Formats: sequence, structure tokens, C-alpha cells
Amino acid sequence: MSQNKVHTEALLQLCLEGRQSAQMEIYNRYYKAMFNTAYRIVKDSAEAEDVMQESFLNAFTKLYTFKGDVTFGAWLKRIVINKSIYHYRKQQKKKEVGLDEILYKVEDNDGISEDHGSTERMAQKVLETMKQLKDNYRISLTLHLIEGYDYEEVSSIMDISYANCRTTISRAKESLRKKMINA
Repeated sequence: MSQNKVHTEALLQLCLEGRQSAQMEIYNRYYKAMFNTAYRIVKDSAEAEDVMQESFLNAFTKLYTFKGDVTFGAWLKRIVINKSIYHYRKQQKKKEVGLDEILYKVEDNDGISEDHGSTERMAQKVLETMKQLKDNYRISLTLHLIEGYDYEEVSSIMDISYANCRTTISRAKESLRKKMINA
């Protein structure tokens, strides 16, 4: 078991005991990645911040339900994704979806060095091009390619059939390819 995992488990135990310093440490470890996850779905930095904060609150109040069968980060990311999709759908129903396109900045969460500049530029171009896709294409590709969920998980999260999920992701990839070629 890695040192980091042991330390995270110890922090989570302290969180269960109500230690705010442990909650802050957990927050500081995960907030950038969780913000980025929310942002890719809700497409607005202020809304993503709200979703992320709500997700952390929810995670800390429901921490006793965390069984440890997945990593804490994966469990937290699932909460963020579910809250993001719920928030996005709620905004769609209200027709209050923001039209502002905010430049997405790839955060250096993994300590990637400057030597990977061309890879980062390509990733940036892909993310920017994904913003031009239809919403269901953008969300399904984000969940599948960026967040790493398989077809079954994406179909469950998006509340669509497995076959529809595969078709949507296939069409989304094709649409993204065409937009990348024409860009």
C-alpha cells in the first residue's frame, strides 16, 4: 500500500472525527482536479466552482458511506460528475445555460514538465474543439475519454441505453475528428 494512500486514509479517518484541518488537507489535494471535472461539464467557471464546493460538502457529510472499494479520488469524482450533470440539466431546463465561452486552461495536476509543450498544445486544441460539439457529444466524450468511464458507466451517468451511448460516442469522435481537420 502506498504511503500516499495510507496518509489519505488517515486523513479521512480524521475527517470522520470532525477535524477541519484534515478536511482542508483533503480539499487542497483534490480541488483542482474536481474543479476541472466540473468545468468540463458545466462550461462556466463560477458554476463549476459552486458544483465543486457542493460536492465537497456532500462528500464530507456522507463520508461514512465511503467503503474504500475504490480510491477516495474516484469516489469524489463520481460525486462531482453526478452533481455537474444534474446542475447542467437543471440549467438546460431553465434555459439559463451561459453563452460565455471561457478559455479552458489545462492545470498542471501531474507535474508535467514544460518539455511536453506540443502535447499540451494539442490537448488544448482538442479541448477547445470539444466545446464546439453538441452538448451530448461533448459530455459523453468528456466522460469517456477524459474522465475514463467505460460505455456502461457513461450510459448510466447520462441515463441513456448502452447502444445509444456507443453510438453517441462514436458519432462524437467522428464529429471531433472533422472539426479538428477543418480547424
